[in-house]
Amino acid sequence: MYKQTKKVSEYELPIKIEPQKEGGYVVTCPNWSDCYAQGDTVDEAILEVTGVAQSLIDLYKEEGLKIPLQKQKEKGVTNAITLPVIVAA
Repeated sequence: MYKQTKKVSEYELPIKIEPQKEGGYVVTCPNWSDCYAQGDTVDEAILEVTGVAQSLIDLYKEEGLKIPLQKQKEKGVTNAITLPVIVAA
C-alpha cells in the first residue's frame, strides 16, 4: 500500500470582526491587507476569511512572496482574534 506524506504548516491569522450597519460582518486581518472577507453571520465571515487566507498562502508560496503571518501570536493588536490556518505544503 502506498502512503503519501504531506507537510502541513500552521499560521496564526489575527482578525478583526466589524458588524456592518446594513447587516452582516466584515472580517479583516490587521497585518495582511489582502486578507479580508464578509458574511451574514460571524461564523460565516470567519469561515470565509479562513478560506481566503488559505488561498492567499498558496498563491504567495507559488509566487515566492513572503507570507505576512507568523506562527506565534501577534503582539500589540487590539480587538483581534487569532485563528489557526493550516495548509498542505
